[in-house]
Amino acid sequence: IFSTDLVPGDVMVIPLNGTIMPCDAVLINGTCIVNESMLTGESVPVTKTNLPNPSVDIKGMGDELYNPETHKRHTLFCGTTVIQTRFYTGELVKAVVVRTGFSTSKGQLVRSILYPKPTDFKLYRDAYLFLLCLVAVAGIGFVYTIINSILNEVEVGVIIIESLDIITITVPPALPAAMTAGIVYAQRRLKKIGIFCISPQRINICGQLNLVCFDKTGTLTEDGLDLWGIQRVENAQFLLPEENVCNEVLVKSQFVACMATCHSLTKIGGVLSGDPLDLKMFEAIGWILEEATEEETALHNRIMPTVVRPPKQLLPESTPAGNQEMELFELPVRIVRQFPFSSALQRMSVVARVLGDKKMDAYMKGAPEVIASLCKPETVPVDFEKVLEDFTKQGFRVIALAHRKLESKLTWHKVQNISRDTIENNMDFMGLIIMQNKLKQETPAVLEDLHKANIRTVMVTGDNMLTAVSVARDCGMILPQDKVIIAEALPPKDGKVAKINWHYADSLTQCSNSSAINSEAIPIKLVHDSLEDLQVTRYHFAMNGKSFSVILEHFQDLVPKLMLHGTVFARMAPDQKTQLVEALQNVDYFVGMCGDGANDCGALKRAHGGISLSELEASVASPFTSKTPSISCVPNLIREGRAALITSFCVCELALFSRVTYSLDSFIISVFILNIDFQNRKFYSLV
Repeated sequence: IFSTDLVPGDVMVIPLNGTIMPCDAVLINGTCIVNESMLTGESVPVTKTNLPNPSVDIKGMGDELYNPETHKRHTLFCGTTVIQTRFYTGELVKAVVVRTGFSTSKGQLVRSILYPKPTDFKLYRDAYLFLLCLVAVAGIGFVYTIINSILNEVEVGVIIIESLDIITITVPPALPAAMTAGIVYAQRRLKKIGIFCISPQRINICGQLNLVCFDKTGTLTEDGLDLWGIQRVENAQFLLPEENVCNEVLVKSQFVACMATCHSLTKIGGVLSGDPLDLKMFEAIGWILEEATEEETALHNRIMPTVVRPPKQLLPESTPAGNQEMELFELPVRIVRQFPFSSALQRMSVVARVLGDKKMDAYMKGAPEVIASLCKPETVPVDFEKVLEDFTKQGFRVIALAHRKLESKLTWHKVQNISRDTIENNMDFMGLIIMQNKLKQETPAVLEDLHKANIRTVMVTGDNMLTAVSVARDCGMILPQDKVIIAEALPPKDGKVAKINWHYADSLTQCSNSSAINSEAIPIKLVHDSLEDLQVTRYHFAMNGKSFSVILEHFQDLVPKLMLHGTVFARMAPDQKTQLVEALQNVDYFVGMCGDGANDCGALKRAHGGISLSELEASVASPFTSKTPSISCVPNLIREGRAALITSFCVCELALFSRVTYSLDSFIISVFILNIDFQNRKFYSLV
């Protein structure tokens, strides 16, 4: 169906074999597996579940309104490809149209390309002023020539020719064409080195870049994550780290059961597909995932379980009679309900059930700080923060796991309508999964080149704060002798005003002088110290997305100071990345942004020079796209930008020729040597 035939409120049936969405629609029945690379740049298919019914929410949120951003895990966006659908017996997969045309997410993307936000570049402003000055001078010469010629009783035809000649001499008509030619040749050279441009005017601006923001995962570091190991918790104490997860000892543990069930993996054409992190985690335990058949689905009507089971070779040949848990894990584990990963909540959870067990299990994984806050305090180890800090300082990506047994009164059907807040609390902390994310080979050398050129570098990532600081140190963005100060901003709460806590990244305790000095004066003091004694110690500020939002809202006077020395911005949401770029531009930086196009499309569009390292459709939002997924394209783009900028300056200097010619011509007219053509030519040849 064409989008012109659809209006909000229409109910559409999603075909079994998939389709390309002609509009934005919210899923009300069934489940869809969708490729959203057109919008997000993320090639990993995502699972969309039907919109939950708020009227049966325990908290009584019956008045909750649908929002495409808040409920994006239930929304099929225009232009995205539905790969396959999963339906309940006797029920079609249905969606309600919510937005069409330019109101859709794709429509807004297309509109931003058709009508981009104008770039305010000083060169172009000065070029227009320069042309206006030339026009004013030409006007004076035009009037002077007419008056002088009339006083000397020159013929009307000669007066018109000589007057117009003055204008064409003063304002060179080839000036805009010559400036454009320089940009065109720069664009051709960029194409030869694999950088494609959809906004040629920005090439000149790239010559002015003095700060470049980098995404971390997939840009500074490799795309994939490797499982380094796990660290389990028993009796609220950490055990020793373990490298091999796929063994007979762990196969019966709740920890491995959580790794086997708490993911969004699915089979597409018989091949396991999903988030790379989930894939690595699932491959490490060696379990088998089986999609539910239509016959199995029919047994439970509205329930559509995915089944995971351990491989037979990991199960012991004989099972002790008393070990009930061991017996259960020989049976398949069914994933009854999935609460997809939310970047806002920084976690995901599932409800699973071992066949034959009366009680269901809830498993949860996500950011360690978030998971620990949702667990029983007595199950979280006392040294949790220290262990987490040790791993993140080494640059590891850490994920926490939690589990709890659900009440026996919760039936299959009740679980389908329960809210995730009811499930995600009072959990038992189970331990940590440690993932390794390696730096790309060329990253340190490129950053060193940028530093030598006095171009500042900033990291903007959705990862953990200390992991980001560690990677920044490893790649040379923060030098070994430099100090990193974390700004932790707290919003107003219980009548207390918003405040900022400052502490060194090396220590989770606050600075010793923070109690003696007003917190708002700390950054001023530190910035002054770093400027006066730059060779001894430099200071870098680091903050997460929540602190950044609080500072923008409640500490406007500190924003410029933090932008001048802020180097690491962690746990940043896509819209916060855009706000950061705007804040840096407000303190007169020419900002470049380099990302993989996944969740930084807004920042790539907003920056003076946005470079996407992805060839997926989402990269069309970025002015520049690199064919090679490497940050080595950044220095190349800046070099070509500077070359184009110098060409533009030189073209403007050519206007000096027209000013000299104008002066000579005016002199000739003033002494009334209008009829001696050869003298005119002689003067021109001298010039």
